[in-house]
Amino acid sequence: MANKQPSNNPQDKPNGKNFMGGKGFSWVYFLFIGILLFQALFYFMQPQPKEMPLSKFKREVLKNGDINKIIVVNNKVAEVFLKPDRLGQGPYSDIKKGTEGPHLRVTIGSLENFENVITSAQKDAGSDSLFDIEYEERTDWVGNLLSWMLPLLLIVGIWMFFLNRMRPGGAGGMNPFDFGKSSATAYKKDTSSTTFDDIAGLDEVKVEVREVVEFLKSPEKYTKLGAKIPKGVLLVGPPGTGKTLLAKAVAGEAEVPFFSMSGSEFVEMFVGVGASRVRDLFRKAKQSAPSIIFIDEIDAIGRSRGRAASFQSNDERENTLNQLLTEMDGFGVNAGVIVLAATNRSEVLDRALMRPGRFDRQIFLDMPTLLERKAIFRVHTKPLKLAEDFDLETMAGQTPGFSGADIANVCNEAALIAARKGNESVHMQDFSDAIDRIVAGLEKKSKIISKDEKKIVAYHEAGHATVSWYLTHASKLLKVSIVPRGKSLGAAWYLPQERSLYSAAQFEDRICAALGGRAAEEVVFGEVTSGALDDLEKVTKQAYTMVAYYGLNKEIGNVSFYDSTGRSENSFTKPYSEATAQKIDREVSKLVERAYKRTKDLLVEHREELNKLAELLLEKEVVLKKDLEKLFHMPEGKEGSPV
Repeated sequence: MANKQPSNNPQDKPNGKNFMGGKGFSWVYFLFIGILLFQALFYFMQPQPKEMPLSKFKREVLKNGDINKIIVVNNKVAEVFLKPDRLGQGPYSDIKKGTEGPHLRVTIGSLENFENVITSAQKDAGSDSLFDIEYEERTDWVGNLLSWMLPLLLIVGIWMFFLNRMRPGGAGGMNPFDFGKSSATAYKKDTSSTTFDDIAGLDEVKVEVREVVEFLKSPEKYTKLGAKIPKGVLLVGPPGTGKTLLAKAVAGEAEVPFFSMSGSEFVEMFVGVGASRVRDLFRKAKQSAPSIIFIDEIDAIGRSRGRAASFQSNDERENTLNQLLTEMDGFGVNAGVIVLAATNRSEVLDRALMRPGRFDRQIFLDMPTLLERKAIFRVHTKPLKLAEDFDLETMAGQTPGFSGADIANVCNEAALIAARKGNESVHMQDFSDAIDRIVAGLEKKSKIISKDEKKIVAYHEAGHATVSWYLTHASKLLKVSIVPRGKSLGAAWYLPQERSLYSAAQFEDRICAALGGRAAEEVVFGEVTSGALDDLEKVTKQAYTMVAYYGLNKEIGNVSFYDSTGRSENSFTKPYSEATAQKIDREVSKLVERAYKRTKDLLVEHREELNKLAELLLEKEVVLKKDLEKLFHMPEGKEGSPV
């Protein structure tokens, strides 16, 4: 029979007996504590002599001649042994006969005074009352041990408690020698239930991520042609687009060890802990190679080292990053380990971390398109009991700009709303209410506003709707409401066009649509209110983007002051002069005022439709698409038709 070779994989080994941490050595701790408890119990369970004041001892014991022997301990305490025939009777009835003693304990104070008392008493008594006096020096080992051991144990216990609380995960292990070790969660085959079939709408991305798994399953397929296996794959995209979900799918699909850890778990207040955890993480991965390491939110440790160093310098974070750079592509060999990382802020990552050889591939996850949203809705509505009126096409069309996480939230909210209504299934109206709830906030039916304010809100929202209806490039209008939701008193719902490029005319139409509410207030009431705060914020940001970033202003010219690297994010200086800043402010003001005048002219032209819509809003509070089609006619050149 062939000899069985020992496994080098630490996951295949039994739990060893660590000297200071593993389960094998824990019996030493219990033995030590048990010995201390036994000694303390033995010390306190021994019969203790009865304490007696010196005056009472002189009056009742010494005078009656009941003493057999006295031992003076450390010149401070006298241990009194009574005559055996006096025990169990008279003033000593509480002391059992046959008790060896000492029977009484007297604090003597001054030794000279105590000796004088004894000498005087023996002179007065006869020869029958004479007794011996002995002197001893003793050391209370148990008492002394407990006196310094208990405070020390208390301090160590408090230290280990706080040390344990500061470790990643909070309640893991009490071994201080594991503090610099990685707390990465290790997944094996069949541990994660998520697979690529559970992910919808990321077909192109899944192809690239699947290839990562294939690299490790059958590397000879690529290496026989001279190719090298990529060392790192970086998932980049807005929040909610499925970066972590993809990593879970890799853990479920891969037939190799998968180590998962968050970037924030490397960062600690103690010097060198982050770098130590990076070393330990890669050591475990190399021992289990081929393997995959997943670092979520890698920007926590991967920030650029040269950004605003005088204000944001963090040597511990930089040491951790340096160690990560070395482990991914340093002097040592790092074969068989692929690093998978995720972030939504790739612009702040260090250039040394982003270069080929460390992260060879960068996979961008964008917001899902119409077809991808249909696939995502299909996945998240599968466990729901849907009504017959549910239309997948309509739901996908009404959620542009929604991420996968947003769509999952819409489906869950719709089911909750249907259950709240007592429905047997989830209807389309429940999905519409869920979108309104997520986008605009909870409906506040109890909020009471005056008739004058309600009229202003009605004309404000009617202004938005009228302007957006008659502008060529404005978003399509779905419905208008003056029911208070969240912080707003009313809202107009649009269906934006899914475009990648926008012209100056399209930007200006959007600005006019946003200014429609304030312009309607001025046209109808002759004054404006504070209700356009959110509109003005959007308009201002859009105008500055046009002028300073996209080069859509003739005075500023074909220049852009946008910093894609994010290096000027925390800088106190602008990438342009003071004169240019004044020119940008002036051009933005001109752009907004020109759009505002155009908006007012459009409302004056369609004042009749504005009044009808406002009156209908005051009557019904919510005006839908079919009502808007009766009030307005479709202008020539409008992009598409109302949904």
